[in-house]
Order: sequence, then structure tokens, then C-alpha cells
Amino acid sequence: MKKRKILIPMPKSRFVKVKCPSCGNEQIIFDHATFPARCLVCGTVLVEPTGGKAKILGDIVKILG
Repeated sequence: MKKRKILIPMPKSRFVKVKCPSCGNEQIIFDHATFPARCLVCGTVLVEPTGGKAKILGDIVKILG
């Protein structure tokens, strides 16, 4: 049996809606972030870059796209 070649590759990265553990604010961030993202309300770090998929420190509410 022959493997089918994928004509249009799908990206492995996504945008994620994250809830801040300190103030409860929800904001959208990239899950492969290369820069630490902070909460827009209280300034708590929500994402730490690791070189590939970022470490998300908040609670994931919804995966977008």
C-alpha cells in the first residue's frame, strides 16, 4: 500500500485563548511564542518561550483555528 502525499501541509502551531491565573483576564496568544507574553491587565507572564512550543503558564480556555 502506498502512502498518500499531503498536498497542503497543515501548521502545527495555533492561537490559544488563555486565562490569567492572577486577575482572570482572557487574551489570545500564539502557542509557539518566541517572546514572553504578559497579561495586559496585571502584567503577569503568561507564556515562556522554550525554542519550540512555548510553556503556557495560564489556563487554556479555547484553542482557536
